[in-house]
Amino acid sequence: MSNTSRTDWDRIDAMSDEDIDTSDIPPLTDEFFAKAKLRMPSSSLATVAIRVDPETLAWFQSKGEEAEQHMAAALQIYAEAQKNAASLRQSA
Repeated sequence: MSNTSRTDWDRIDAMSDEDIDTSDIPPLTDEFFAKAKLRMPSSSLATVAIRVDPETLAWFQSKGEEAEQHMAAALQIYAEAQKNAASLRQSA
């Protein structure tokens, strides 16, 4: 199995916002924004070394100087989602 992307990135990069089909995305309602939470990594972060595939690392690095903070936030969101899912399974 190959992890090589077959996405035509040149075509994607050339697209304008109007070219993107967003018809399957529900509108953002006041209820959505009332429930929304700003998630920022805490300032007390541990330093670790992990292996990340090159495509994922390149994507985070393309977001600028705050790539490490974005990676930490993504990991935190994932961990919270897993904890919530486990809590739901236990209460069922």
